[in-house]
Amino acid sequence: MKTITVFALCLATLSVACANQVSESQKRYIQKYAKQENTPNPKDMLINTEPEPSLVGRGFIELFNGKNLDGWVPLGGHCTFEVKDDVIVGTTIKGSPSTYLSTVKDDYTDFIFTAEIKWAVNGNTGIMFRAQQEANTNGKVKVYGPQCEMEGDVGTRRWSGGIYGQSAGGWAYPLWLDAHEEARNAIKKGQWNRVTIQAIGTNVKTWINGIPAANWETEEYKKGYFSLQVHSGKAGEIHFRNIKVKELAAAAH
Repeated sequence: MKTITVFALCLATLSVACANQVSESQKRYIQKYAKQENTPNPKDMLINTEPEPSLVGRGFIELFNGKNLDGWVPLGGHCTFEVKDDVIVGTTIKGSPSTYLSTVKDDYTDFIFTAEIKWAVNGNTGIMFRAQQEANTNGKVKVYGPQCEMEGDVGTRRWSGGIYGQSAGGWAYPLWLDAHEEARNAIKKGQWNRVTIQAIGTNVKTWINGIPAANWETEEYKKGYFSLQVHSGKAGEIHFRNIKVKELAAAAH
């Protein structure tokens, strides 16, 4: 019995080690982000193996009424957000900084958040959560904090569902491990894609179309607002719908 137990422990250890291997297709990014201060060590990254939380039932509140942008305010730039056919359409304006359509409510702590995203014109976007803001040197608002990255439905890196520190250190949880292979392939080109974020205390997990993605620990960001990002650039049109949140009893921090 003791031999079997030891063997099982060895298998479990080996399984974890394999899961934390950097994928061959992702190894170039290790070097690219080597000098980034908060780049995680692959062997220390936590793996999300939990099923996506239920997105139905009591407690969920719609953050978008399908008619107008009541309860939201754009920050950081002059990319546009407008409502068309029950959808929020975010459009890149050439020359504008990245722009964040942000909830007026700014004290979300523990929650389950979900939204659907579709790219009409491919462009970088994401969902900021527990976001913060401050005036920058030009007197304009700088939005900063953690963001669940949504990179688009084309490209080779495919880190949608990873955690990026927007104006806050860069990549905190890149999807570069073997364990992230399914998540890297979860985005459906030309279709609506569901992103889900769960934050409880210091732990944040994400899912893309129900596929587990990030599992990140942070002591720094404990409450804030949500933002829909339209990234700076030459082009981009991103659609958002079915945006809702369920606030949870705050965990001990």
